[in-house]
Amino acid sequence: MTPTIAIQGFAGSFHQLAAHQYFGPETAVTPCATFTEVVRQVTRGTATGGVMAIENSIAGSILPNYNLLQQSALRVTGEVYLPIRQHLLLLPGQTLADLREVHSHPMALLQCADFLNQHPEWKLVETEDTALSAQRIREGHLTGIAAVAGQAAAELFDLEVGAADIQSVPENYTRFLIINTAENAPQPAAANKASVYFHTSHTKGSLARVLNKIADHDLNLSKLQSFPQPGRAWQYFFHADLEFDHADQFHEVLQDLEPLTEDLRVLGLYQRGDTQLTASTHDS
Repeated sequence: MTPTIAIQGFAGSFHQLAAHQYFGPETAVTPCATFTEVVRQVTRGTATGGVMAIENSIAGSILPNYNLLQQSALRVTGEVYLPIRQHLLLLPGQTLADLREVHSHPMALLQCADFLNQHPEWKLVETEDTALSAQRIREGHLTGIAAVAGQAAAELFDLEVGAADIQSVPENYTRFLIINTAENAPQPAAANKASVYFHTSHTKGSLARVLNKIADHDLNLSKLQSFPQPGRAWQYFFHADLEFDHADQFHEVLQDLEPLTEDLRVLGLYQRGDTQLTASTHDS
């Protein structure tokens, strides 16, 4: 089977850019309308891997995707940090004065809230994907409507940039996870990061004891995300990303966390992604 990577989004999307950055520019992608479909494609083996956005430096965590990871049997095998530059894309000849609506993925709209709030006369319409919004404007020749998307979508669908770099903070990044089945997951080479999932007893100090143990082993807790346990009001699962110098260091802390946690599960060991990027690296 020809290797294909499932992505949430379509041609010209940021997920496609992330897939090409991680796997190479010639990598074939399978577009999916939802993250649930990405997980389904990878789980069934119809895609050889997947790319899933998990958090943005402006809009924050994508909580439903933490649930998807926890509920699936997929492994995290890598990560990509992508600089995100959002533009307002219009049909050629249109201006901001012509606009009635702005269409895009809800996370993209959140990233550009400061700019969009300056134009209360525009109706904001949430869609499945940034690039798909641009494609619909071009194919439907939709006047009075703009898309929030990247430069790749502008070039692919021959749209004009009515306003450039409209994200609320210039240094805007999205973190994407690389996911795979346990059977197809590559052996991590020199892994220095891990994603784990757990929950603790609902007692005083239970989470603090876990965090103290991680600190005792000199691991960096780069992310701690809570999300609700269905059916157990005000009790939470935790997703933790841990950075370490060598794998033995991680396995040692894992042993010490076992008696302090419930349902401790390793979602994946992988190499830490490059965060030393600038927004000029990707004009998309």
